[in-house]
Amino acid sequence: MQRLHNPRIGIDQGELVLFSEFDSGGSMWTGEGARERRKLVTFQEAYRRPPAVQVSISLWDMDTSAAIRAELVTENITTTDFEVVFRTWADSRIARLRTAWIAMGELPFEDDWDDVD
Repeated sequence: MQRLHNPRIGIDQGELVLFSEFDSGGSMWTGEGARERRKLVTFQEAYRRPPAVQVSISLWDMDTSAAIRAELVTENITTTDFEVVFRTWADSRIARLRTAWIAMGELPFEDDWDDVD
């Protein structure tokens, strides 16, 4: 976690392999239709309020014989964690996917004494 000079702003970031299924025959690689993978990410420190979180694809390994259909989003963002969610559908075949994420938000501060709204 990075702390800016303002002790109330926190930036946390990381990368994670969301799945790797080409060698195990998983449904992202061999299946068809709607498919989804999600993974919980925990922040290094708790935020005061749920932060803004941005995710991106940092590695994708996809079969190009069919259209590449994909959605990558965050869901269930709290002060301590969030879920990365990847979805695909139809005949898209995804062997593996790695994502990068960054969260920015307000951190608790030692002078805070009131309840969070």
